[in-house]
Amino acid sequence: MKPVILVTRKLPDAVEDRLRRDYDPRLNPGDVLYSADELIERAGDVDAILPCHTEKFTAEVIARLPGRVRAIANFSVGYDHVDVKAARARGIIVTNTPEVLSDATAELTMMLLLGAARRASEGERLVRTGTWKDWSPGFMVGTQVTGKRLGILGFGRIGQVVAKRARGFDMEIHYHDVRRATPDLEAGAIFHPTPEAMMPHCDFLTLHCVSTPETFRLLNAVRIALLPDGAIVVNASRGAVVDDEALIGALKSGKLTAAGLDVYTNEPDIHPGYRDLPNVFLMPHIASATKETRDAMGFRALDNLDAVFAGREPRDRVA
Repeated sequence: MKPVILVTRKLPDAVEDRLRRDYDPRLNPGDVLYSADELIERAGDVDAILPCHTEKFTAEVIARLPGRVRAIANFSVGYDHVDVKAARARGIIVTNTPEVLSDATAELTMMLLLGAARRASEGERLVRTGTWKDWSPGFMVGTQVTGKRLGILGFGRIGQVVAKRARGFDMEIHYHDVRRATPDLEAGAIFHPTPEAMMPHCDFLTLHCVSTPETFRLLNAVRIALLPDGAIVVNASRGAVVDDEALIGALKSGKLTAAGLDVYTNEPDIHPGYRDLPNVFLMPHIASATKETRDAMGFRALDNLDAVFAGREPRDRVA
């Protein structure tokens, strides 16, 4: 008998083909977002669950899962949607998919950075709506990226790739993380022991930290005030690491020139203030949305499930 796997969202064809080959999957061809009650009901006869970040495995949900469920193999690098403490207490293995989405996320980060700096969303609206009239020296003037200082908050795999890409624009790299990277990983980047120490050196600031109680609203009004006037902020990590009211206030006041955002609190019901600001370049949480990366995420999740059902320690266990 093949293990039964509940797959909560529509996955890439290649991933679902492998699921059908090796497991007995309960697929979601309509890509319906299940409620907590529906999730519990559909998990009634399964051995593991392969969810995305859209499903919330709170302590209450985990407590209601049938005892047959052995693993939650996330199709995501972030796992803040899972109460890992509750899962651990139930003896449920939790895994994620690190490494495979670093390049795609770094690419989108650079797109957000450039789009915010060069006023891409404003320019596109002018062209699409027919309100672009003529050219003048003061028309659509943005911020040049080349040669500027980039602060990276969270210098893990994604932050390091962002630094590598940014060096192509001759940017001076600054970073903060809980520990200093080795010289080969720094590659000349300048370490700051606290976020506060780094902020004054950031013409651009990108956020690449996981969502934890310690990083909740890490970018707040106090730290924004330490940024140079006219700085640009980019977030492709998790919405919870930003204080929305503080960021919106700084964008309105002119303290910040612009922002580029791919993630938000309470997605997709984002803070309405962002929609009203012309100086925010908005994307709908698509940092990993390339065919290559989505396939790789699925295969990584399945590698973890393969290990669980073979009695081995999964490579990406987080609980």
